[in-house]
Parts: sequence; structure tokens; C-alpha cells
Amino acid sequence: MSEPSRAPETSPRPPHRFLFVVPPLVGHVNPTVGVAAELTARGHQVAWAGMPEVVERLTGQGTRVYRCAGPVLGEGGAGRPPDVRGPAALKFLWERFLVPLAEAMAPGVAEAIGEFRPDAVIADQQTVAGALVAERLRVRWATSATTSAEFTGALDGMPKIDAWLDGLLHEVRGRIGDPDGTADPRFSPDLVLAFTTEELAGRPARAGDRIHYVGPSIAERPATTDFPWEWLDPTRPAVLITLGTANTDAGARFLAECLEAVRAGAGRFQTVIVDPDDVLTRATPGMPATSDENDVLVRGYVPQLPLLRRVDAVVCHAGHNTVCETLWHGVPLVVAPIRDDQPVVAAQVVDAGAGVRVRFGRARAAAIGEALDAVLDEPRYRAAAERVGASFHAAGGATAAATHLERLATAAVPHATANPEGER
Repeated sequence: MSEPSRAPETSPRPPHRFLFVVPPLVGHVNPTVGVAAELTARGHQVAWAGMPEVVERLTGQGTRVYRCAGPVLGEGGAGRPPDVRGPAALKFLWERFLVPLAEAMAPGVAEAIGEFRPDAVIADQQTVAGALVAERLRVRWATSATTSAEFTGALDGMPKIDAWLDGLLHEVRGRIGDPDGTADPRFSPDLVLAFTTEELAGRPARAGDRIHYVGPSIAERPATTDFPWEWLDPTRPAVLITLGTANTDAGARFLAECLEAVRAGAGRFQTVIVDPDDVLTRATPGMPATSDENDVLVRGYVPQLPLLRRVDAVVCHAGHNTVCETLWHGVPLVVAPIRDDQPVVAAQVVDAGAGVRVRFGRARAAAIGEALDAVLDEPRYRAAAERVGASFHAAGGATAAATHLERLATAAVPHATANPEGER
């Protein structure tokens, strides 16, 4: 079972410094925001290494951010064709985005460590520059795991892919890390913070001795998006449809089918569709996406956390962040995984009984409508979602994560160098 929540320690703590190393991906930054806020409230100093344009939008002004260069997923050479899926998508992700990101961020991470001198680095699981540079500079580091897919042995059935990825990470270590280092940069040897619980993720197949399941770290975010709250009718169920911030390029057909499905349920429930790239206008020519004034609302962006308190079902791509935030609120899901870790997370939702899976590339309006009817009308889905949500709340979230990090910082080794650009 998941770790029980631990009350904050009451004994005086010496102040420590914590450096979060994050990619330019909203879903990977969001879970760390609450942890950073909790550490700050306990008197510690917190800084970030990443792209200020992304970090400050989520944490608010006044955050100390050390700028790191790097590509942005979906732009330039990191723009994946919509039809790239399965192992090809994983290969593309690492070769065209995550490895270039690591190499571009490494100098900025080293500079941040040299200037901020953290007692511990918290490195995103896929931002391996944080782990490799911290290892090279002899600073203890923890892993921030914003998805549990790699805990489950998802690559066990693909030994060639697993070996290829191990070889790729070895090459990256040789270029930006300690060539003699041995730790897998995706799994800290000291502490892995998993923002989920075993009730959803199941028991880990790897690194289980280091994983601490703290549940989602849910924190209030700066209000950057307006929403017409008066549009919601409290007498009818509400549905949220979202493909996250990095998938709408692949989602025109699926969102169009969703729109047709919810229009068939007009009068019975209301639907908010998130469409940041305005793909529905292109996918449904001659049929304005916003014509159903009382039933369908299409918005480029929504304040997701406040909205999740008001909806009764979510249709999404099975992104880990969206899934966990939804289940935190006890809301069932219809999941349509596209690529990367999403098929694994979708399977976790179905295995937990908290939702229904449809095929992203093939599902038609009728199938999406049937899945929506099931999660809205059959109590077992909401009951399972509420059970997983209860485990999330009990796991401790940001409070538990901050306590684990304090313990790591207390045990931290002395800084090895004040010159991050010195001999490697």
C-alpha cells in the first residue's frame, strides 16, 4: 500500500537550499510547485534551473530561476509528426528532444549549482542534466518522477529498446556527467519522489527500494486564465475534454469526434473543450465549434484545477498530470492515450476501475459517447476514482515530499567544487 501521510516535523530545522531542475513542460513543472512552496514555508531557500518563461508562469513572479537553454517539445526539430507513435515516438522523444535538452541545459545547471550551492538537487526524471551534473559535482540529488510508467517495467517486453536507451544515457553521461558514474539518471540512488500512489500505479518493478509514493502535489497556481463560471449550469453534469498542452497538433480528428459525441448529449450535460491551437475550427469547416451556447464551450485555455472541482467526468489523453489531478478530485475518466507514457497510465486508470479507455486513432463519436455515458451513469467508476483520490490525499503530497527532501539535505555530502566549469 502507499505510504501514509506524515505530519510535518515540529523540531527546529536548519535552513537548506534546494535546486529544482525542470524541463520546459508544464506537466513536469506543476507537481514541483507545491513542494517548492512547502519548502519555502519551512524556511528553506528554493531556486530553479530551467526556462523562466515556463517556470515563472506557473510559480509567479519573484521566483529565482537560473536560465538554461534547450529545445521546446513541439517546436523546430523537436516537433513530432502527429502519426509518430509507439517505440518510434519514444525514440524520437529521447533523440530529438530529451538528449538535446540535457546537453543544452548542462552548462546552466552547472552554473546554477556553482552559484546557488544547493544542499540537494531535485531533478525531473526526464531532465537528466540535473542528475548527471549533480553527480559530477558531488551534490546529492533526488528524482522528481512526474510519471510512474518507468517504474512498471514498461520496457521489459522490449529488451532492444531498453538496451538502446541505456546506451544512449551512457553516451550522454560521457559528454556532460562523470564518465565513472554508475547511477541511472532517471532513478536517484537516494530518493525518488513519485507523485502518485500504488492504488493507481501498482507495485514498482524497478527502483522500489528508493521510491516514495507521495501522491500528487496539488497547489494553487497563479490565476492567468479567465473562465465564464456563470456558464456552468449546476443542475446538469459537466464534462471536461482536454489533450494537454503538447498534443492538440495530433488531436484534430479526435476532438472533432468528441464534439459530435457531446452534441448528441445536448441538454443532458455540458461540455468544456480545451483547444489551444484552434484545431476544431479547421476540423469542422462550416460548423462553428462554439455554436452550442448552452451545451458546449470551447476555450483555448482553462483554469484546470478550479474546473476539476466542478466537473463530473474528464476525457483526456492519459497524461499523468491530468489523470492524477482528475482522480485527486474523485472524478472518473475516459482515456485516449496517444504516445509516450500515456498507454501505461491509461492501463493504470482502467485497472483501478476509475475509467474507460477508447482508441485515440480510431474512436468515433458513438464509442466516445458510450464511454462518457458509462463513467457518468455507472456509480462504480466514480467510486473507484474516489478510492484512488482518497489514497492520494492520504499520501501527503507536497508535505510528505518536503519532509523527504529535508532528510536528504541533512545527509548531503559537502560541496566538492565551487567551480562548475573545472575539470570533469
